[in-house]
Amino acid sequence: MGDLGRNRTEVVASARRIVVKVGSSSISGENVGQITPLVDALASVHGRGVEVTLVSSGAIATGMPHLQLDSRPADLATQQAAAAVGQNLLIFRYQESLDRYGIVAGQVLLTAGDLEHPTPRSNAQRAMERLLSLRILPIVNENDTVATQEIRFGDNDHLAALVSKLLHADLLVLLSDVDALYTRPPHEPGAERIEHVPLGDDLAGVKLGDIGSAGVGTGGAGTKIAAARLATQSGTAVLLTSAAQVGAALSGAHIGTWFDAAPRTHTGSLSTVPAH
Repeated sequence: MGDLGRNRTEVVASARRIVVKVGSSSISGENVGQITPLVDALASVHGRGVEVTLVSSGAIATGMPHLQLDSRPADLATQQAAAAVGQNLLIFRYQESLDRYGIVAGQVLLTAGDLEHPTPRSNAQRAMERLLSLRILPIVNENDTVATQEIRFGDNDHLAALVSKLLHADLLVLLSDVDALYTRPPHEPGAERIEHVPLGDDLAGVKLGDIGSAGVGTGGAGTKIAAARLATQSGTAVLLTSAAQVGAALSGAHIGTWFDAAPRTHTGSLSTVPAH
């Protein structure tokens, strides 16, 4: 564990480019107040010169109350309408909080097709690289207003892994409502926290269940593991923990579940098919 501890501390401390992903249930509804501590943690990292990108779900969940919806809509058109309203409000809330630090956010909305084809992928990469060089904080989400079931990423964990790969990030932090990956759903008896996942570990024997609150999000433990594998294979270390612990996570505390990264290699296209 000593070597792991040093490795984690060194990776977090030396990371020059970090991607943080937060789920819908962590920053919407009764948890909307968590935007403030999340921004505090991002601003702290930004303030020490790190280039940080936020991948934030929550457009549909944020828009639902304004469409008088009590649950996530099942039909695509209403999802798109909720996203159109919610994305605007979500970015406003982030910018309002970032104003305390004099940080400007830049909205980046992507579809799976944008990262699947070379020309739009190159355009997205160039735009985000420029935003980071200008010290703007990109806030990325799937473009739910125009995305269809056939061209969706599937979940923002996968999107965050692709963004990490696109930007050659040193670290990806996946935030949910649960503090780590467990050997079985954490509410079940005998569940044990998994502190460290070596590169190539197939996590045999781990019983997967949902991570996060039901009803507004689309991700679970399986999507986070698949995203972590995609990111680590391209050279980005991954930390999975709860949104409530983001400050500690970005300071290098030994919390959550740490996934080792492969040695950095130069890769070509980005696959939009989740790893399993």
